[in-house]
Amino acid sequence: MPQRSRHQERIIKNYYENREAISLQRVQELVTELYLSEGKARERHWKNLASHLEKLGVAPATIDHLLAHQDLERVAQLVEDLAKKA
Repeated sequence: MPQRSRHQERIIKNYYENREAISLQRVQELVTELYLSEGKARERHWKNLASHLEKLGVAPATIDHLLAHQDLERVAQLVEDLAKKA
C-alpha cells in the first residue's frame, strides 16, 4: 500500500476535524431538498437525513420520532438548535 503524501494527510485530517460541520451543512441542505422533493426522492432524503443526524449525535429516539412523523417544521427547529450549539 503506497504512502500518502503530506497534502493527502492534511486533507484527511481536516475532514475529520470538520466532520460535524460538514454533517450539519448536509442536514441543512437536506431540509431544503425535503421541502422541494416528492415520491422516492423524498424517501431517500429522509434516510440520508437520519444518517447525518446520527453522525451529529442526535438521540436515536429523536431520529425515529422525526422519521415517523416526517414533520419538517420539527426537523428545521432541530437543525436550528444544532447550528446554535456549533
